[in-house]
Amino acid sequence: MKKRVALVLGSGGARGYAHIGVIEEIEKRGYDIACVAGCSMGAVVGGIYAAGKLDEYRNWIESLDYLDVLRLVDVSFRLGAIRGEKVFGQIRKIVGEINIEDLRIPYTAVATDLTNQQEIWFQEGCLHQAMRASAAIPSLFTPVMQGNRMLVDGGLLNPLPIVPVVSSHCDLIIAVNLNSTNQKQYQLPVIQRPPAFKSRFDNLVRSLGSHLPFRRKQAEQLLLLEQEALQAQAADINPWLESAEPEAQQPAAAPEKAGAPKSATGSFIIDNVGPASLLDLINQSFEVMQTSLAQYKIAGYPPDILINVPKRVCRFFEFYKAPELIALGREIASDTLDRYESEQS
Repeated sequence: MKKRVALVLGSGGARGYAHIGVIEEIEKRGYDIACVAGCSMGAVVGGIYAAGKLDEYRNWIESLDYLDVLRLVDVSFRLGAIRGEKVFGQIRKIVGEINIEDLRIPYTAVATDLTNQQEIWFQEGCLHQAMRASAAIPSLFTPVMQGNRMLVDGGLLNPLPIVPVVSSHCDLIIAVNLNSTNQKQYQLPVIQRPPAFKSRFDNLVRSLGSHLPFRRKQAEQLLLLEQEALQAQAADINPWLESAEPEAQQPAAAPEKAGAPKSATGSFIIDNVGPASLLDLINQSFEVMQTSLAQYKIAGYPPDILINVPKRVCRFFEFYKAPELIALGREIASDTLDRYESEQS
């Protein structure tokens, strides 16, 4: 008989794509996911899974390159850099209009009510609104107004919502923490994909239906104009998007040096690594807070299986890395479940 699993999917920006790989590995091993609770990207992936549309969502996000992600950015000048209507509009197309109580398994999305300063659980009502509210990352996505309440990312109060599934009476609680700091053996896999510019150029040439020289020149000019417009859009939002180029690498850690400051844990603090912009500063601060809160949640309600995804594998907003993050989630889940199953045998 299949073991019934209560699945908890944590928040962590783009790293939330790893949840898809985790779900695939859990199902591959014959476990039955009987309920799901999620926060932020965990709420999005969990909601789409509960609606039975995860394959369609995966196909869409794996098709996005860097320029596609920029095209989905709808600039806002109020309470967030991005309105999110393009991104969540596409998610609405995939999932359709459905209420939480009509999903095939119980589902909880966690958001934060800034007005009343409290945690909100969505367990009924519009699935789309629940996902959008839970994923309203402060400074990145604009908040969701619901009556007199302003709703933002649930990660402000509960980045790993284990409590909603405690009463589910499942055989196992599996929690996926996207803010781990101690999984140094894992690296983001390298997946070869055609450069965005070349791919768009080839597609545009084919759409013109001719290989005549003047046609190729016209296609190249059109593509250059598109790329320049998208880059200008990114610059208008904030320099943090400019710093998220696909080829950008995190600075290497500096060697130990005499007199370098140490943290409370004794590790050396690197003084040449820091946020590139105000939004980057806010997001890094948000992640530090989530990391600490997640540890408290794990200590208070230890799950049967904890799958730790290291937060250093990608930056909070690198949403063009879906194939790599899905593969990484599957790898970490496989290793974690191997250890659990060997202990049970």
